[in-house]
Amino acid sequence: MEAARERKVAEKKTQVLEELHINDSIFYLFSKRSLDIIASLLGIIFLLPSLLVIAILIKYEDRKGPIFFKQVRVGKDGKEFYMYKFRSMVSNAEELLQELLNQNEVSGHMFKMKDDPRVTKVGKFIRKTSIDELPQLLNVLKGDMSLVGPRPPLTREVAEYNNYHKQRLLVKPGCTGIWQVSARNEVGFEEMVDLDIYYMGHRSIIFDVKLIIKTIIVMVSVKNGY
Repeated sequence: MEAARERKVAEKKTQVLEELHINDSIFYLFSKRSLDIIASLLGIIFLLPSLLVIAILIKYEDRKGPIFFKQVRVGKDGKEFYMYKFRSMVSNAEELLQELLNQNEVSGHMFKMKDDPRVTKVGKFIRKTSIDELPQLLNVLKGDMSLVGPRPPLTREVAEYNNYHKQRLLVKPGCTGIWQVSARNEVGFEEMVDLDIYYMGHRSIIFDVKLIIKTIIVMVSVKNGY
C-alpha cells in the first residue's frame, strides 16, 4: 500500500517536471526587477536607523564576532553567490553544526532546530522577527536574489537534490516566498519544494506583491519563526 502511494507521488512529480511552465515574459521580468530595485532601496533607506541599532546590539553582545554573516548559497541555474544576514549565532556556529545534525527538526535536505544552542540572545529576537534576513536586500540590489522566489539552498543541500528538487534552481531565488508566508518552519523539505514549484508555475507581478505584503504581516506577527 505504502509502495503504491510512493509510486503515485513519483509519477505525479515526473509529470509536473515535464509540464512545468515558468512565466519568463519580458514584461514580467522587467516589472519584477524594477520592483526589486525600488522596494529594496526604499527598504534600506527607511530601515537604516533600525539596522544600525541591531548592528550595535550584535556587536555589543559578542564583540569578537562580525555583525554580518555571509554564506555561499546556490542561485539560478546553479550559480553560487554570497548571501548576507545579520549574525544571529555564535562565531563558530558552522563548526558546531556537525554535532547538532542528529537533532534536526525538519525532514529533508535542510537543517532547522527550534532551540538551537548556537543562537545568541539578540539572535533569538532577530530570527523570531526575521530581521536577520534584512541584509539580503543588498543581494536583491546586486541581482543575486529577488524579493520573491524559492529560498537559496546550501551547496551541501543541492548535492542531495533529485531532478524534481533541482527545478527550484530554474528561477532567481528570493528573500521570501509562498512557503514562508503559508507555513514557514512547520513544513518539511518536500512540502517546501512543492510550494516553490507551485509558485514558479503561477508567478506574476500581482502574486509577488501579495506575497510581499503577506511577508510583512508574518514578520509583524512573529508566528512560527525560529
